[in-house]
Amino acid sequence: MKLIGSYTSPYVRKVRIALIEKGLEAEFINDPPWELSTHVPDFNPLGKVPALVTDAGDVLFDSNILLEYLELQGGAVPLFPADKRDALVVRQLATLADGVCDAGVAIVLEGRRPADKQVPDWIARQQGKIERGLTALERQATGREFLFGNSLTAADVATGCMLLWLDFRLPTFDWRSKHPALVALTTRLSARDSFSQTIPKA
Repeated sequence: MKLIGSYTSPYVRKVRIALIEKGLEAEFINDPPWELSTHVPDFNPLGKVPALVTDAGDVLFDSNILLEYLELQGGAVPLFPADKRDALVVRQLATLADGVCDAGVAIVLEGRRPADKQVPDWIARQQGKIERGLTALERQATGREFLFGNSLTAADVATGCMLLWLDFRLPTFDWRSKHPALVALTTRLSARDSFSQTIPKA
């Protein structure tokens, strides 16, 4: 398998973590999609990472689709519960974490526009999504080692990548003082080899 992505993308990091947790091998091709020389559109018509080329030569894209594909390959750690209803809960939590990350990305991109072109109301709207999403995830994380069940799931992977990305790209956004359960979860996740081996490279 070949994984096409960038070292700084939290969505790519999700897939890299899943590969490590499952003990699966994939060649990583660092190809930031915003560079003029990028080949990402050759793999994903939307020009987004991650994308995965399977051993059979099929091309898959979107981090959640890739996690589903890796789940089908088996591996050491299942990322979704066998029970379909429980798996639906995990998928929704992971989707919530991705939505918070999407809002953070929107803020970062808006911040790269000239100051006189930025829209404060747009930024405030994205901040509201982040705050509401983190409040919901904090509630879910309280009193638990993992977000759902007794082992790592895709929900933990997505949430951990999102929170650590906020530290990386939005360091002035103080989520830690308000969300102690998420701080504890992130500390536990960061101690795992899969997280320590995939720290973003600036």
